[in-house]
Amino acid sequence: MIETERLIFRELDQQDYADLCDILQDEETMTAYEGVFSDAQVQEWLNKQQDNYERWGFGLWAVIEKATGDFVGQVGLTMQRVEDEEVLEIGYLLKRKFWHQGFATEAALACKKYALETMKAEQVTCTIRDTNIASQKVAERLGMTRHKRYVKYYRCVDMPHYLYY
Repeated sequence: MIETERLIFRELDQQDYADLCDILQDEETMTAYEGVFSDAQVQEWLNKQQDNYERWGFGLWAVIEKATGDFVGQVGLTMQRVEDEEVLEIGYLLKRKFWHQGFATEAALACKKYALETMKAEQVTCTIRDTNIASQKVAERLGMTRHKRYVKYYRCVDMPHYLYY
C-alpha cells in the first residue's frame, strides 16, 4: 500500500462504514455531490470501492493519520467516464475536521506517484465539479492543469466538471 510522511493507506472495509458516514453524510463536504448520501447509499459506495479493488486492483482507500490512528478520509484511484472515454482519476474526500492541513495534497501526490511509477499509467487525471474551488486548488498543487469542461449526469443532476491532467 501507499505510505507518506504523515499518512498510511489501506483498503476500506466494513469497519469504516461509520467514518464514511461522517464524510458522505456531511452537508458541507457533499456540496459537490448535490447532497448527502443515505445510509444505503453509503453502503453502496463502500461496496463499490471493494468491487473496484477486485476489478481494478485499486480504488479509494482509507487514509489514516500515522500519529493518531485517525481515519482522515478516502483517497485513491478510480476509473471515471469522461464523455466517451474512461480515465484514471485521483479522487479525494476527507472528513471536514482534516481540511486545510495539507492532507488532501499529500495523499493525492502519493496516489499520483503510485499511478505513474508503480502502475506505469501513462496519464492520471482529476475530475472536479466546477464549483469545487478547494479541490481544483489541490489538483493544481499536483501540477495538473485544466484541460476541458464537461457535464456529468449524476444523482439526476447535470453537474459541470473540469478535467485536469
